[in-house]
Amino acid sequence: MQIDLKGRTALVTGSTQGIGAAIAAGLARAGARVGVNGRSQERVEQSVAELAKQVPGAEWVPVPADVTTQEGADQVAETLPEVDILVNNLGIFGSADPLEISDEEWRRYFEVNVLSAVRLTRLFLPGMTERGWGRVQYIASDSAIVTPAEMIHYGMSKTSLLAVSRGFAKHAAGTGVTVNCVIAGPTHTGGVEDFVYELVDRDLPWDEAQRAFMRKHRPQSLLQRLIEPEEIANMAVYLSSDQASATTGGAVRVDGGYVDSILP
Repeated sequence: MQIDLKGRTALVTGSTQGIGAAIAAGLARAGARVGVNGRSQERVEQSVAELAKQVPGAEWVPVPADVTTQEGADQVAETLPEVDILVNNLGIFGSADPLEISDEEWRRYFEVNVLSAVRLTRLFLPGMTERGWGRVQYIASDSAIVTPAEMIHYGMSKTSLLAVSRGFAKHAAGTGVTVNCVIAGPTHTGGVEDFVYELVDRDLPWDEAQRAFMRKHRPQSLLQRLIEPEEIANMAVYLSSDQASATTGGAVRVDGGYVDSILP
C-alpha cells in the first residue's frame, strides 16, 4: 500500500517523544508537512532536529504551546491556521491508589487528556469540513476498556475519548472528514519504563521486568510484550490516508489483542 500525504499539513500533539514522535515521523515519511508540538520551545526544536535526521527532506513546523490551555491552543492555530490531519496524542498517565486520587488529580487528567483534544478539534474541524477533507484522531488506550485498578483516573479519560471521537464523527458525517480513536495497548516508551518499574522489582533487568509487568498487570495481552511506538504510528498514518476514507467513528485496536475471558 502506497500512502501519499503530499500537500497535507498534520499536527501531532505531544510529539517530542514516544508515540507522538513516532507518528510525526511516520506522517512525514508519507510526505506530510508536520507540526511538532510540546510545551517547551527548546524541547520542540531539539525534537525537530532529531526527527529531521530520521526523515531527511521532510517539512517540519515547530509548534511550542501548552495545548491544555485555550491560550496555548490559540497559539497553535496562529502557527498552523489550516490543519488537514489532527492527531490528539498528548496525554499523561500514572498509577495511584484509587481511593487516594484527589478531586484535583481527577480534573487534571480530564483537562490534559480530554479537553485539550476537544479544544483543538473545535478549532480545526470546521476548516476541514469546509475544505471537504480531513482526518481527526484521538490516541486512546486499552485502559479505556479494561481499566486497571491502579489507573482508574487515566482509564476514565481514555474512555471519554471514545465518546468524544464518536460524537465528532457523527457531527462530521458526510463531509469527507473522518474521526477515529486508536486504542493503543501498553507501549514501550521511556515514560512507560519508569511506570513499569513502579510496579515490579527495580532490580530486574528490563526484559525480565517487562515480562513480569505484562504477566501480572496486563494478562489480557495476546502479544505478551510491550508494543513499539512505530506500531501505533503505522495505524495512525493509515487512518490519515485516502485509503482509510471509509473508516470513521471507529475505535481501532492496536492493543496486542485480548484473552477472551478478560474482555468486558
